[in-house]
Amino acid sequence: MAKPLIGITGRRWPLKRVKDYMPKATWESTFDLHMSDYAGSVAAAGGIPVQLTRDAGAEDVLEHLDGLILSGGADIDPDLYGAEPHPRLGRLEKDRDAWEMALLNGARRRHLPVLAICRGFQLVNVNFGGSLVQHVEEDEGSGHPRWDADGRTAVHDVHVVSGTITSSFLSSVTGVNSLHHQTVDRVGEGLVVSAVAPDGVVEGLESSDGEILAVQWHPELLGGPDPTFRWIVAESAKYAEARTTN
Repeated sequence: MAKPLIGITGRRWPLKRVKDYMPKATWESTFDLHMSDYAGSVAAAGGIPVQLTRDAGAEDVLEHLDGLILSGGADIDPDLYGAEPHPRLGRLEKDRDAWEMALLNGARRRHLPVLAICRGFQLVNVNFGGSLVQHVEEDEGSGHPRWDADGRTAVHDVHVVSGTITSSFLSSVTGVNSLHHQTVDRVGEGLVVSAVAPDGVVEGLESSDGEILAVQWHPELLGGPDPTFRWIVAESAKYAEARTTN
């Protein structure tokens, strides 16, 4: 069986943000930023990672993919869930919001498997009609460590909900890392809560049809191949096989 092709979203920044490394004549240009840990995690789990550019239409991109990863990044525009911006709202990337919403909507129409991480987790909740807590003081600037050499150390535990897809590959209490400025407020309709932190913060969501898995933490920075990436690769392989035989 051929390895599945899995697209990974990223950020687009002006080159002047890294002007110390670029000629001044290029500062008004932009560059696409993709954290390599996402791609490395897909490859380690047996998939072929593709770092996506928003210069092609969402439907044209999805036509070639077997799975989709919505990666971490900036805060989501509160206009998308009908809220006034908080005074401590972070930097917004509205073009990215629109691009990823189009990808997610297209993936839902195609029944394409989706893994959503951190910002992606929040985007999924908003896409399903949910809302966000725009500023969480104690999480601002928190670390996002990898596993220690002993393979066990993480920032905090989450309680995984029995009977969910997530519970099929994570233990009932699982250690995860943390780097997020926002959290889920109202859970979107059609989403199932799959993991909760001890303080009540929702850390995992799934679509009721089992095609979308979303986590607030950063599995790409944990020991690998991480179970969440094994899930997206396995589901994408099923999607690819079904597409080939139909």
